[in-house]
Amino acid sequence: MKNNKKYQDFCQHLRKITDIRHAIDVMSWDHQTYMPKNGAEARGQQVATLESVAHTLWLDEKFGVLLKELSEDSSLGANELANVRLVLRDYTRKKKYTLEFVDEMSRATSAGFSAWHEAKVKKDFSIFEPVLKKIVELKRQECEFLGYEDHPYNALLVDFEPGLTVKKVDEVFTDVKAQLFPFTKEVFKRAKPNREFLHMKYSKAKQLEFSEKKIKQMGYSFDGGRADFAPHPFCTTFGPGDVRITLWVDEEFFNPMFFAAVHEAGHALYEMGLPSKENYGLPAGEAISMAFHESQSRFWENCIARSRPYWEGSFKELQKEFPENLSSVSVEEFYKGVNYVEPSFVRVEADELTYHAHIYIRYLIEKALITNEIQVSDVPKFWNDRYEEFLGIRPENDAEGCLQDVHWSYGSFGYFPTYSLGSFISAQLLATMKKDISGFDDLVRSGNLTPIRQWLNTNVHSHGRLLTSNELLKRVTGSELQFKFFMDYAREKYGKIYGI
Repeated sequence: MKNNKKYQDFCQHLRKITDIRHAIDVMSWDHQTYMPKNGAEARGQQVATLESVAHTLWLDEKFGVLLKELSEDSSLGANELANVRLVLRDYTRKKKYTLEFVDEMSRATSAGFSAWHEAKVKKDFSIFEPVLKKIVELKRQECEFLGYEDHPYNALLVDFEPGLTVKKVDEVFTDVKAQLFPFTKEVFKRAKPNREFLHMKYSKAKQLEFSEKKIKQMGYSFDGGRADFAPHPFCTTFGPGDVRITLWVDEEFFNPMFFAAVHEAGHALYEMGLPSKENYGLPAGEAISMAFHESQSRFWENCIARSRPYWEGSFKELQKEFPENLSSVSVEEFYKGVNYVEPSFVRVEADELTYHAHIYIRYLIEKALITNEIQVSDVPKFWNDRYEEFLGIRPENDAEGCLQDVHWSYGSFGYFPTYSLGSFISAQLLATMKKDISGFDDLVRSGNLTPIRQWLNTNVHSHGRLLTSNELLKRVTGSELQFKFFMDYAREKYGKIYGI
């Protein structure tokens, strides 16, 4: 559409908005990595200013007129019309937000991260409680002015997974409770593999060196990204050619840094694989949804980096780095050790099976907060009671309990269900990939992960968000999301490990 002046104006306007969004992303990344504590208040004001500027550009009346005209332009191609349709949907939603609300939410969430971090360090929910109370009040208001059908939480799910509803999430978790939770309890009864060798001294520098080497093998490029440390690992994109990850480290436990690195690199590979350079600011260059985004990180972390073929090919490298810890450990012992299943408090370190209890608990809390069934002051007890109910353990303090995740400090309500959905999508993609790629396990074993990344580039990343999650999953795998793929994967893998 090089000759369509209106479409070019549309693209240019979106690029301006995206420039501002990425500037906010840079400031937020700095807030979580290097910014001194005393800079938080000013940073909150700066981010709020840019949020208001971006929102004003979104609400520009001339842009609205342009969108309507383009949506009726029969000269546009299918992709151009899809871009316009999706942006018009976003525009209609954003028109419901007032500048006052955007400013108030931005200030609340900027204060939220600092309060959450201090509360977590001090293991004291009361430090975070007043800020979270304000954020929850704003999210309740947001549901009302956005509007919803059936349940207010549906208004928030849209931001992360368009088309997802409470009804659908409840249906999925009905299967999880009926199939996965009983299977997990059977695993709990079996003899546990040894994993003492994972809880030894692993130097930060050597962990980082090994982790960076292995994510390069996946295809992550340090010419287009970097790895830093933050209180909570995440991936962020500043534009084409700059996709960054953050990690955390425990020098007394191997798992946290390595698997966080692979997980966040999985997110990064999705961003790097998007056709974002030629579609900067357009839906065609953006990720389809958070569930699909999570499917990419969970695929690399669990389906690849926790698989037997992966460690059959990589364990000797790790032994050379840490001979004092691993010289007497077999690859089979190591594989079983990194797939150890047990009830635990920390979501990001949870095994593949119990992970979904962590997500379900957060989902229940979010729904209850939004509908006023519980208040913010009730969160610690509600959290602890659910952990005792579903996992048989009770947190001893708020840091290992309701303060472990950063998401609520951002106002990210409606995000958590996508973590479980992403895991289930990853298993469905894996089943199809093994049919499409000859010698899949041999490739993983050899460290030649390029064909796997290219398959994802072609089948998932290249579409941007021009399709819905269901449309894309059906196109790639032949069906919409089916929990059975994850259950089949779990039974096959953990049945062998635990003799079930």
